[in-house]
Amino acid sequence: MRRAAFGCAVLLAVVTTASFTYNAVTAGRAARPQGLRYIQAADIRTRYRTWGTTGSPIVLVHGAFEQVDTWSRLAPLLARDHRVYALDLTGDGYSQRRGPYTVDHFTRQLLGFLNAMHLGGPGERPLLVGHSSGAAVVAEAALRAPGRIGSVMLLDGDALDTGAGPPAALEYLLIDPYRTSLLRIGLRTDWLIRSVYDAQCGPACPRLDAAGLDQWRRPLQVPGAEGALWSMLGQGVPGIPASQVARLAALHIPKSVVFGAQDDVFSKNTPQQTARRIGAPSPTLIPRARHLTMISSPHEVAAAVEALAGARLAVPQSGAGAGRQ
Repeated sequence: MRRAAFGCAVLLAVVTTASFTYNAVTAGRAARPQGLRYIQAADIRTRYRTWGTTGSPIVLVHGAFEQVDTWSRLAPLLARDHRVYALDLTGDGYSQRRGPYTVDHFTRQLLGFLNAMHLGGPGERPLLVGHSSGAAVVAEAALRAPGRIGSVMLLDGDALDTGAGPPAALEYLLIDPYRTSLLRIGLRTDWLIRSVYDAQCGPACPRLDAAGLDQWRRPLQVPGAEGALWSMLGQGVPGIPASQVARLAALHIPKSVVFGAQDDVFSKNTPQQTARRIGAPSPTLIPRARHLTMISSPHEVAAAVEALAGARLAVPQSGAGAGRQ
């Protein structure tokens, strides 16, 4: 037993030394891509993109570990008839990292973005699309400022605070320097990134080339990204209570729920339950699609967004109050 204990101590010392050394060698952070556009949204310097110059506004809000470029297959389709906007929520992409990484903070950033882009007034009330955990952000934004929102789509997300996330014990097991080493090794492993992407996106998605790998990898390698990641993992998947989500049913704006039919992040009953909870029509299920429907099935998602935009035009815009911000 003494030999075993001594051997474990030596192994731990070797691994720890190797980890510190690897972290020092890989301490350099990636540069942000050139040509990014920024605007001040509430208290966050926010990266964003726009597509299209005419038509009603659509604002796309990504989920966890995604960013503006996640919408690059869907947004041009919508831009044929709409002005399309997308932003990087703080903690992801290339926006300024500023916690806390909560639905409350994300929502204040989103409403600040609407202010900065002069959206939300008469004739400029946007259709909000929230993907995955972004569904909670657009739901909360609609509840806080109902008079500024034209319609809401929950895409591959139920907006619920379910407590999902890494086990609490993981934060005690994955401590520095080991967690930093594991993260950096994982991000440098093309096979691992492709495996996660394929599992979430499915066979209909384009294979990740070098540019695609960089799109998913680089945002986690820029300054501040690692600290934000550990903070977000510690808080779990962003969401709001079921009672709060159910308040959407009382809002007199068009709502819709769209899911990949093969999305295994949620149960088979989630789309129907979500639609009932928020007072939306029966959900749209996209055949053979998984969790990243805007990548695997952009034409089908665009058709669902257009249907919601049409429903919005059929509903008279009330002068509801702007709500709290």
